[in-house]
Formats: sequence, structure tokens, C-alpha cells
Amino acid sequence: MSFNCVNHEYYLNFGDRVLALIRRIFHNNPEFRHDSLKHAARLAPFIPFMGGRPDLSKTLKRVITFPDHSNSLYLGCPIILAAGANKTAKRICDYANMGFGGITVGTATRKFREGNTHRPRIGFLENDRAIHNSMGLNNEGVEVIARRTDEQLTKAHKVGLCVGVSVAETPGLTNDEDKLKDLLESFAIAYKAGDYIEINVSCPNTGEARVDLDLSLTERIFGEIMKYRNAQAIRKAVYAKISPDLSERHLVNIMDMLVRTGVNGVVVGNTYPTKKISELPVEAKYEDLTPLRADGDCGGMSGRPLYENMMWNVTYIRTHYPEISVIACGGIDHGFKIFDLIKLGVDAVECYSVVAFRWMAAHAMRKELEAALLESGYSTLTDYDDHNPKQTKSV
Repeated sequence: MSFNCVNHEYYLNFGDRVLALIRRIFHNNPEFRHDSLKHAARLAPFIPFMGGRPDLSKTLKRVITFPDHSNSLYLGCPIILAAGANKTAKRICDYANMGFGGITVGTATRKFREGNTHRPRIGFLENDRAIHNSMGLNNEGVEVIARRTDEQLTKAHKVGLCVGVSVAETPGLTNDEDKLKDLLESFAIAYKAGDYIEINVSCPNTGEARVDLDLSLTERIFGEIMKYRNAQAIRKAVYAKISPDLSERHLVNIMDMLVRTGVNGVVVGNTYPTKKISELPVEAKYEDLTPLRADGDCGGMSGRPLYENMMWNVTYIRTHYPEISVIACGGIDHGFKIFDLIKLGVDAVECYSVVAFRWMAAHAMRKELEAALLESGYSTLTDYDDHNPKQTKSV
């Protein structure tokens, strides 16, 4: 399999330096800094130097369709704010101010979770432009998150946002039957609310064994989820969020199972497990991440160092499984990266860590993506898609 990966660089502007100053000021309060995005999203239209408003132009509009005729997804642009940024599903429309064309809320579990109790649960790695976290799936429970999502969905569509809901099993369950029942209940509740549902089977920061490492259980879960989905009057897309650290053999087994059960797509991937960060191109040392290792090495890394790994996984999946929708996630911090992924056949990208390092990151990446399209002779993303149909096969 041929593999080409260019980790496009961006250069710091005034806003990026302001963000760096904010990170230094709140160095001892990283979770406050992490949580401040909601305030920036809300205030962006009212602060002149931020200039944040929904971009309703059609230049980067993206429509994702599915061979099984699940409901199409309509994104204002192919940049989705990843799960973890808006855990509460409050004020969803505010994130259109930041330039996003979609948002995945959650991750939600069946009931309220405080998350991991140690502090800090998050840290910034300046030299690597990365974040490490072990939040522990803190959330208010899927019923609350689904209700809020449902109440705001129509307004979100009007500002160009496609809205997904991420769900995961409740940590602490030890019996496979209980895990299956728990996740299926969460899925059924979330299904009523979002445009699509993302099943997080790869979260590394709860101290529990990841679901995607147990192929038998994973197949049962997705089999029951798709059985439920196929019985509904409205077919919504189902995505599986898989881990970036899978071996090639395990990746093949996971992908074969997802195709076999009829899952619409994959999000590639999740945070990279802390124990394995030496496998990434990082300056940070495993032994230096002491605050987040106090809980027994829960947690993982996200940000720029994940890009090459993510590109390899995406290239492999698009080469061998062209029928399945792919949303790329990991190290995406430049619009030219997004265009490289689109040329591979990726439908959209998810990002989050970049907003801590680039000022109004989604707006900046939109401009870069538009420039990449123009350099290639296309005026809009639709124009590119019309001239470059994806290689797919019906299922």
C-alpha cells in the first residue's frame, strides 16, 4: 500500500500568540482553559478581533450519502468539532460562530458521570502542540444530552451545523450482558435526537478495558445496534469511533466486522493511549506525564503528533474498504491536510485539540481548504466532488 503524508505547517499569527499567552497564564488551571471554548464560541460574534460568525456560503458545503440509503448528512463545511468539546449539548449553535460545519456532542453514558476524580485531568504539551487528558467520560447522562440536542437541532441546521451524538458504555460494568444492554439503551435514546450517532468503543481514559479490544463483544454490540436501527422508520447513520493504536491485523478484524454488521462509517480515530506515546513523534516523555499517570495510566494524547498515524489508518481503510464512510480525526490542524484527506476519499474530519493552538482554528482551516481547492482548479468542494467521484461499492 502506497502511503504519502505531508504534515503541512502553519505559521503563528497574532491570534495564535494570544492563545499561547492564555495557555501560559492558565498553566496551573488547564481544565479551566479546556472548558473556556464554550465562552469563546458564545462571544465570538461580539468581540471585533475574533470576527466569529456562521459561514453560510456554499463553497465548502458537504453532503455525505450512504449506500444503504440512510439519511444524508448536510455539513456547512467538512470540519466537525469532535466529541469532548461540548459534553453538555448546551448552546450547540454557538459553535457555528467558530467556523465548524458539524459538531458531535457528548460522549454520553447511560447515567450521569463525574469522571475521574484526580486533578489535573488534562495538560497541554506546548512543544508538541498536543493535549493529554484522562477526563473519564464526565457527562450529565444521555437522556439530558439527547433532550437538549433534540430541542436545538432545527436551529443548528439553520446555521449550517450537522449534529451527532456520541455514546459509550458506562464504565464499571463487568458483565457482557450488562454492557450490551447499557450501550443499546444509550444508543436508542441518542438515536431520537442526533443527525448521526457515534459509538465510542475506544475511549482510553476510564481505566476500563476498551470495548474495541474484545472483538466478540464488539460484534454483538454493533449487531444489536444495527438491528435496532434497521427497525426504525427513519434510518440514521451509525459511526464507530475506533482507536488509533490498533495493529493491522486487529484493524482488519474490526473493519470486517463493521462491514458485516452494516455500520455506515468509522471515525479514525480516538486519543492515543498514554502508555504508548513513545510510538508517536513527540518530545514529551512518558515518565514526565506524572499528573495523569496517578490514576494508573488512564488517558491519552491528542493533537498534531497523531497525524501520520491517522493518515496511515485512513489510507488503509479507504484502500481496502471503499464502501464505508470515513471521518478522519487526529492531528488535523491545517486546511491543506483536510484537502489531502478529501483526495483520499474521506467524507469529513473531526478536530478539537487544534482550537487550543490556532486562533479561530476552523475559520483558518476553511480559508486554507479554499486555497487548496483553487490551486487544484476547483472553486467549490461540490465542484471537486463532481469531477472526482469516490470509489465505492454498494452493500
